Amino acid sequence: MLYPFKFRAQLFHKIWGGHTIEKWYDHVPADYENVGEAWVISDIEKYPTEVSNGSHAGDSLQDLLEVYMDELVGDKVYETFGNHFPLLMKFIDATDDLSIQVHPGDEYALEHEECLGKTEMWYVLPAKGKSSIYLGWNQPMNVSLIHAAIADGSLASYLHKYDVHEGDVAFIPAGTVHAMCKDTIVAEIQENSDITYRLYDYNRVGNDGRKRPLNLDKALQVLDFVPENSASVKRTAPRINGAVNLQQNSYFTVNLLSPMQPIQRDYAPLDSFVAYMCVEGSCTVNALDCESEDATVSLKTGEAVLIPAVLNDIRIEPHGSCKLLEVYVEL
Repeated sequence: MLYPFKFRAQLFHKIWGGHTIEKWYDHVPADYENVGEAWVISDIEKYPTEVSNGSHAGDSLQDLLEVYMDELVGDKVYETFGNHFPLLMKFIDATDDLSIQVHPGDEYALEHEECLGKTEMWYVLPAKGKSSIYLGWNQPMNVSLIHAAIADGSLASYLHKYDVHEGDVAFIPAGTVHAMCKDTIVAEIQENSDITYRLYDYNRVGNDGRKRPLNLDKALQVLDFVPENSASVKRTAPRINGAVNLQQNSYFTVNLLSPMQPIQRDYAPLDSFVAYMCVEGSCTVNALDCESEDATVSLKTGEAVLIPAVLNDIRIEPHGSCKLLEVYVEL
């Protein structure tokens, strides 16, 4: 039977990772020096998330898709993606700069990587230091200039740098050069893909004592060389007890919910699953039209819940201050 599904996050140690999001989880491996990423809803083949509540506990997201198909994700979503969940949702905690990188679009990725491309967005969370990101070029670029800038270590000087604060939203279309800087924590919603091409990594040495590899040839094939594209950084004020749209495109729609009292969401007109990522506080999520004894789940910062497409009447009861990212797909 379908009900709201919570998942056990897939946790990843990263050379640039921090010590904030690791406090959100009780299953951090003892040998991890940090947690750089927490994948809270994932259908990536090697790292699927498993259900942590109810009668389907232990089943993967892939298992759910194979059994429930369009009932889980919606008719159009299933027609388009089949037994592949369309999105990957994660939290990222950086105490050092991430590599300057780019992601391919769908056409290139399907041909060369046999997977979807990666258009993504970041929702910025509070961090201890001054958070910032690089997003897009600050001048027109070409291959020769990029090679020269990589060689002399000046590539970052050709990028727009934005100071970001809690609640800021960065939209990063495939092909856009970007990087997350140190002391930045985000919730990330993206296409179901784990493909990243590094252009520059500050000559950083990995755990094996060698410089981490770049992917320059592929990066230059997918890179947007002009500064004007649809990438953006914006700030949107929350709407107490209401929804504010943060991003809407052909890959995902993301709204910010800020309930201070119980609210209800009606998804009857929507032909899609809905996921909530808790980015502040805690709450209880109750599927009022669900007949399962598992219709109610608790949610706290760093956790996510997947609402099947066949469940439409959802009640959210905050426990004090609470903020949720509401995520779905409109095709």
